[in-house]
Amino acid sequence: MTYPGGDYDIIVIGAGHAGSEAALASARIGLKTLLLTINLDSVAMMPCNPSIGGTGKGHLVREIDALGGEMGKNIDATMIQCKMLNTAKGPAVHSLRAQADKKAYQFRMKEVIENQVNLLLKQQEATEIIVEDGKITGVMVNTGAVYNCQAAIICSGTYLKGRIIIGDVQYDGGPNGLFPAMYLSDSLEKNGIALQRFKTGTPARVDAKTLDYSKMIIQEGDEHIVPFSFETDQIDIDQVPCYLTYTNPETHDIINANIERSPLYTGEVVGIGPRYCPSIETKVMRFHDKDRHQIFMEPEGLNTNEIYVQGMSSCLPEDVQIALYRTVPGMEKVEFMRSAYAIEYDCIHPTRLKASLESKEVAGLFFAGQINGTSGYEEAGAQGLIAGINASLYLRGEQPVVIDRSEGYIGVLIDDIITKGIDEPYRMMTSRAEYRLLLRQDNADLRLTEIGYRVGLISENRYQKFMAKKEQIKQEITRLNQVIVKPNPENNEVLKSLGSSEIQHGLSIGELIRRPEVKYQQTEVFDPERPLLHWSVVEQVEVQIKYEGYIKKQLQQVEQFKKLEHKLIPPELDYAKIGGLRIEAAEKLQEIKPLSMGQASRISGVSPADISVLLIALEQRRRSSDKDGSNHE
Repeated sequence: MTYPGGDYDIIVIGAGHAGSEAALASARIGLKTLLLTINLDSVAMMPCNPSIGGTGKGHLVREIDALGGEMGKNIDATMIQCKMLNTAKGPAVHSLRAQADKKAYQFRMKEVIENQVNLLLKQQEATEIIVEDGKITGVMVNTGAVYNCQAAIICSGTYLKGRIIIGDVQYDGGPNGLFPAMYLSDSLEKNGIALQRFKTGTPARVDAKTLDYSKMIIQEGDEHIVPFSFETDQIDIDQVPCYLTYTNPETHDIINANIERSPLYTGEVVGIGPRYCPSIETKVMRFHDKDRHQIFMEPEGLNTNEIYVQGMSSCLPEDVQIALYRTVPGMEKVEFMRSAYAIEYDCIHPTRLKASLESKEVAGLFFAGQINGTSGYEEAGAQGLIAGINASLYLRGEQPVVIDRSEGYIGVLIDDIITKGIDEPYRMMTSRAEYRLLLRQDNADLRLTEIGYRVGLISENRYQKFMAKKEQIKQEITRLNQVIVKPNPENNEVLKSLGSSEIQHGLSIGELIRRPEVKYQQTEVFDPERPLLHWSVVEQVEVQIKYEGYIKKQLQQVEQFKKLEHKLIPPELDYAKIGGLRIEAAEKLQEIKPLSMGQASRISGVSPADISVLLIALEQRRRSSDKDGSNHE
């Protein structure tokens, strides 16, 4: 028995990291939004690691914030430790990572959602999408209510037909002991949306009282905390340490002796797992030459004894898990609070999505997060934000926001999954971004804030502060290139003390900062009239001056990239009729229907020779249309 539940502009299914960002974005833009969750206790839940950020992922969080999302503010308010990773390398790969108080993170995000204008949060399980004439028109829930909508965003995480696996113990379930969503998958398939099966896993949570930290290596946070959000001025907290320990040959022997009891090796697990985040048994079996693997003890919060054992995810039977954990130094007497487990779940083929994250099968239906085959809170939040923005623009009849690969890690992420497809859960890494010197986490606001302002997610006050920051950076770089340092003994003595060579003629401070060993702050002695600037302005000034030559080269590469991106392909083009195009390439191109030659060139199975054939075909088509006066573009 069904009954009308009400009318909404946008319905978001799932309130994890993707759903939270999607719902907040559409509501803040001004659309009446309904956010459905299978359990109110799962809003912004962190079922895996208790952290936000990391290599590549920190960039995504910064970009979410620059566009007007919530994740950066949320982790700034609830972190218990923070570190900048990769500081021994260049700024392109510097990445923030913070340990979160899991419950505090959840509660704050839930509070923000509950108090957001235009947004209603409900605990109900979506069981069916209602599609009429190829368009989404509503969502049915398990109580029989039918909610009407003009657009919907599915952010179902790992809940779709979720199956928990702990050795030979297997049962239907969602993450962290919650119920799975068992019905929505069938509705998606009925509407032409093909599904695939993926797997992820998580380690045990252990009782801190049963650990001996004296046998481990303490891992402190940074003395100066750099916030994730560009609106957070500073963070002053008493940081909680993590601890490092290692597996050993005894650990590996237990795994080897019990490997036939792992569902990963018996064939019982059919879902494809993440290659870049393997289980401990996979690491031991794959890397025979290593006699130890890093294990981190990460606190789950300030008011709990639960410790997340980073690096030891597993789906071995519980008795084997306990035995192998107890071989690790400092864990000899460890007691489990939650066992490690693997979870299998349904997800879609993301090549069936447009760049806006709208389905190619159902108009007005968007997808974001792990349903798209990605892994990680940060990847989910980034997609959720873009889906929320684009669902709103779809209802307004406006062009979607599409961030390209030269503009942001978000653009790399979305382009990768919709163009190349995935055969394992996708994880963001700095190595995936070919223009990473331009896409640094420190300049995410300079790259993306104007987009957030344009769509209505950045306030006027924040935008004016941003514009003032841009102007300060510009003025200070100009000024530093005009202040000349004279080649006198006093100045040369200072340069020698910095490990830098003496100068024989006058140089600008800008030229001195270009030297690898000289930092902005160290040149203050040459610059008595230096203005007092915020640390974030100083950071940009130094990076832009020091890496000016490299940045210019990368901008030239982007110009070439843009040429192919701007060479659009007519959506109605029939690839099967293009002579000289290989059958495999034609099939791939027909399936994905790339928007541009740039996107076409990144499709797996499409070779440079195929691109040359396609370019010739497009040019012939253009000339033909010019002759007969028609317009195919």
